[in-house]
Amino acid sequence: MTSTTTPETGRARNEEVRVREVLDGIVRAWAGKDADAFADAYTKNARMILSDNRFLRGREVIRDAVTEQFATAQRGTTLVQDVVDLRFLQPGVALVITEGGDLSPDDAESAAGSVRATWVLANGLDGWRIAAYQNTPIPDETRPGG
Repeated sequence: MTSTTTPETGRARNEEVRVREVLDGIVRAWAGKDADAFADAYTKNARMILSDNRFLRGREVIRDAVTEQFATAQRGTTLVQDVVDLRFLQPGVALVITEGGDLSPDDAESAAGSVRATWVLANGLDGWRIAAYQNTPIPDETRPGG
């Protein structure tokens, strides 16, 4: 049996692993409430749009917002996210869709599928970084139009 792995597919797999490592780093930073590690995963001029109508511009603004959130509303929470789609738009640009949510200690799994997020990652001189992030609540399927 011959192998169907080509140098191109091997490189694509390696890049996918690197992109997933960035997303895994976000989960680790959240678990450790490490706002610096969280923010450093973003490009200097990254954009973040959150479901509560917040629009954050730039890594340092993201760092400040996450520092505050980790000390208040997100204290004690766990981030859960599953990659449901990952593709490369062109070399050095990845589009990722995740589903998950932040779980409070009381939630168990109730928020695990509460948010769908879109991530755009760019591979620059400092490696893969998040250039844009946007999330929105996943509709409750029991509601009309959900």
